[in-house]
Amino acid sequence: MGRGKTIARRSFLIGSAAILGGVAFGTYLVKRDPENPLLADAVAGDAVFNPWVRINASGITLVTPHTDLGQGATAMQAMLIAEELDVELEQITTTPGVPSAAYYNTALAAEAVPFRSNDDGFSATAMRGTMGAVMKVLGAQVTGGSTAVPDSFDKLRLAGAVARETLKAAAAAETGIDAAQLTTARGAVVLPDGARMDYTTLAARAAQIEPVTNVSLRDPSQWRLIGKPVQRLDIIAKSTGTQIYGIDIWMEGMVHASVRSNPRKGAPMTGFDAARTEGMRGVQKIVGLPYGVAVIADNTWRAFRALEEIDIDWDIAPYPAEQADHWVEVAASFTKERLDREWRHDGDVDAALEGADVITAEYRAPYVAHQPLEPLSAVVKVGATRVDIWAAHQLPRFVQQRVAKRLDMDTEQIHLHNQFAGGSFGHRLEFDNIDVAVDVAHEVPDTPVKLTFRREEDFAQDYNRQIGMARGRGAHADGKVTVLDLDIATVSASRSQSRRLGAPMPGPDTQIPAGAWNMRYAIPDLRVRAYAVPELAPTSSWRSVGASTAGFFAEGFLDELIHAAGADPMEERLRLVNDDDARRVLEAVAEMSNWGSALGPNQGRGVALVTSFGVPTAEVVEVTATDAGIKVDRVWVAAEVGRVVDPVTFENVVAGGVIWGLGHAMNSEITYSDGMAEQDNYHMAEGMRLHQCPVIEVRGLENSDTVRGVGEPPVPPAAPALANAIFAATGTRLREMPFFNTVDFV
Repeated sequence: MGRGKTIARRSFLIGSAAILGGVAFGTYLVKRDPENPLLADAVAGDAVFNPWVRINASGITLVTPHTDLGQGATAMQAMLIAEELDVELEQITTTPGVPSAAYYNTALAAEAVPFRSNDDGFSATAMRGTMGAVMKVLGAQVTGGSTAVPDSFDKLRLAGAVARETLKAAAAAETGIDAAQLTTARGAVVLPDGARMDYTTLAARAAQIEPVTNVSLRDPSQWRLIGKPVQRLDIIAKSTGTQIYGIDIWMEGMVHASVRSNPRKGAPMTGFDAARTEGMRGVQKIVGLPYGVAVIADNTWRAFRALEEIDIDWDIAPYPAEQADHWVEVAASFTKERLDREWRHDGDVDAALEGADVITAEYRAPYVAHQPLEPLSAVVKVGATRVDIWAAHQLPRFVQQRVAKRLDMDTEQIHLHNQFAGGSFGHRLEFDNIDVAVDVAHEVPDTPVKLTFRREEDFAQDYNRQIGMARGRGAHADGKVTVLDLDIATVSASRSQSRRLGAPMPGPDTQIPAGAWNMRYAIPDLRVRAYAVPELAPTSSWRSVGASTAGFFAEGFLDELIHAAGADPMEERLRLVNDDDARRVLEAVAEMSNWGSALGPNQGRGVALVTSFGVPTAEVVEVTATDAGIKVDRVWVAAEVGRVVDPVTFENVVAGGVIWGLGHAMNSEITYSDGMAEQDNYHMAEGMRLHQCPVIEVRGLENSDTVRGVGEPPVPPAAPALANAIFAATGTRLREMPFFNTVDFV
């Protein structure tokens, strides 16, 4: 489908959203644009064209509201605006801006509805439109769900185009030359005779006219930045150690704090004895909190040391104390009462299995931590009428609302200064660091307090990825897979997380079976059912959410059925696949890996195809079984994203996702003993080590009309592709992560 048809369809969807959203919220609310936050502090001479572009005599400022977690969101957003604004990246300054409803994220609607991403039927498109209207009315400013690119791709280019055409109108008013005769280049309007009028000199005149909103976006053939290898805005700072992250914030008069909260997550502190901290150098105050104890000191190290000297009594865990009991609860959840939903039922599975030679298997996935390199931190200053927070967070408006409620203040009094983050993987969707920092800063009014979690505290207080299990039944005939029946039981991370947000999630959880129910295969008899395990240890979104577990279950068990049928893993997937985008990514990795070519002794290749966040992603892993253990040699990965905005960042993000998925499948888990996580630092949940990292080849496909994000989709196929490769090399079938419990790695 051509781009023209895409625009027409998008226009229809926007209209549908207005109609359906109007029914739910009132047409006025849906159509009304939120207030432009840049107008709040605009002064004479500021040209504010929309919520993303401000130009004045001092320079060009672009607002990049999606939080940069290391995935390059700031640079990507700036590129999209700069492409249409006709400026070079070295000419602009970026800022995350203030939290605002103007930065609502409608791309979230795609994962919020119970339809497969390639379902373009009326019900699916109408519900996505309705959910998009919901996001707009709620002002849902969210970074997550691999939505930064799809949310930004059209709206930020449009923002740049509006600013460009308004500046041309200002130049026309200044010179008397028709705007149609003017062009733009490198931050200036260019007159027919070649003379240049810099945007910064035109800003004052542009500020006096209404923004020109009837604009056209440029054809891809005219793009200077999009799709080209461009040096990322933050690469020099990050390469030289000068990038400022949230944990680097410093200001005059600041004190330092740290905390020990109950390691039995969610339980209170019942008492403490801080006698041994008396007289310790630098210690300024001990703060008892309902959930633990904090220390305020003159530097972070002294706060850490003082915490080690405090005896604290903890209440018992509000969940089973021992890991074995967590697994018992999961195993007990395959019941009619706990059935969350039957998500897929093609054919008649029960009839097809009757009398067949049924193959069965059980798969497991453990809790795993987020463990970003930058531990949780925040700087907070609490005043009588104003609170300032310096931290990196993916839900900035929720931070404001939460802190306002905590301090009984108005939301407008809470000011979040969002920062660069040294990783998140879903960790910075939670609020523990914000809550503790606010509670401690409240004890020393008008003083900036820098709270830093010890690494051990960061692990202990994490909301881990969901624990889960799957039970599969299947059959084959004439060398083909004919039946696949998969029951999946996990804790609902979505419900756990939404409860803490104060917005309990109604209906079934799409994330429990994500990556399985939406598999793009035409197996004659296929069923996927999801079972909700009652909440055990609290959980949260972890990079790729449900697909990180269900994708492993589905592609691992499918590989077992293919092997039992005597078929080739790649050829049988290509026979079964019923979606053009999915077929192309499979064909791409088959070609990239030279699938079917001869392998060396003790080598094996495995393949997996998982669709998550609308992106079909296929990976081939090649391993060698050595005397010392499994060596991961190479990985080939292809993903269909519709448009690659920045090929360099794309390759890095995809390769990083592969390493993330492989490393956690190999070496990481969180287990509980006496209600506490047993793993408290990287040496116990190490992921992939540098010497274990394979050669990774990445290919981005651009055939789809829908632009997608790629932060999470490379993760789910990694575990099953690795497990399938190990089986091909050794004959050992891995059905439980982490794999180091079964095999060794070198």
